[in-house]
Amino acid sequence: MPVSRRLLATALVATAALGLAACGPDNSPDQSAKGTTAPTAAATAPATSPAASPPATKGAAPTTASGSTAPAGSASDEPEGFCTHAPLPAGQKWIYPVKGTSATTLTYRDTKDACGVNDVSFEPVGADRTAAFAPTAKGHLSSVMAAPKDVDLAGVVKHINECLASPHNEKGSYPCSAGDYKVAVDASGKVTELWERAHS
Repeated sequence: MPVSRRLLATALVATAALGLAACGPDNSPDQSAKGTTAPTAAATAPATSPAASPPATKGAAPTTASGSTAPAGSASDEPEGFCTHAPLPAGQKWIYPVKGTSATTLTYRDTKDACGVNDVSFEPVGADRTAAFAPTAKGHLSSVMAAPKDVDLAGVVKHINECLASPHNEKGSYPCSAGDYKVAVDASGKVTELWERAHS
């Protein structure tokens, strides 16, 4: 009998505690209709890093790996909105070649960063600009299907012009990129090296 009384007393204390918890100062009509749940540790603990953050909830803006915030209401729980490229060494920049590029001159437009789902993207901005090629300039073609390929100036200029004429050209292992090239410029303003950015 003493054991039964102890169990009964424990049950009464637990019931009273639940009743008191349900009647807190924040009790609203919605809570009384749906029942009350205690906040969980995941809901109350602040996120300390993107890797430790809980999945985004509807209406919340997820933080991306680059530290930027994607638009609110995103349908996907995956990080998106890679909006800023990594810093480049002095004398290098991202450009977008345009028609007029020749064996002696690069014709291009500057670019600005734009948000992309898998990586930052680049949009051409401003008026066409020109820069002379250094006589020893070289290029590097990139592909998601093959290792980067080093080419001489004539080879990279040929590739650029073929891609300007037919942007969706996918022949061979080095199909046309989206037009993104990183260039190195020397102190005199001449282009010494070009790297094509691979795109899938």
